[in-house]
Amino acid sequence: MELETMRPNPVWDADAYEEAVGVFESRSDEVVVEVWGGDWCPDCRSQLPDFGAAMEAAGVERVEHYPVEKADDGSKVGTGVEEYGIELIPTVIVEDAETGTELARFVEDADAPIVVHLAEQLV
Repeated sequence: MELETMRPNPVWDADAYEEAVGVFESRSDEVVVEVWGGDWCPDCRSQLPDFGAAMEAAGVERVEHYPVEKADDGSKVGTGVEEYGIELIPTVIVEDAETGTELARFVEDADAPIVVHLAEQLV
């Protein structure tokens, strides 16, 4: 199932994030990007469209979507939630495509956009 919130923002400016996009572009064949989010989640709706546009601009084809629901107690439910320790969304993990080793992680919010936060960890 695809996350609607990962649909690329059509007015996102790739030139404004040229360095971060370049990091992903240079590694596009080497990584798998895994995104946990919910179309119901305000943070996901505000952050993931720009990240989707960044992945499109960088030519990253292996982007996996993991829709998450919120249980009555506030915990998150969905594929990989327990395995990857997902407590807040959006959570984005970049893994090495060959080994599955985690290379970078973004959780809910940071001082920088998702693509910038992850690119800083990948250099």
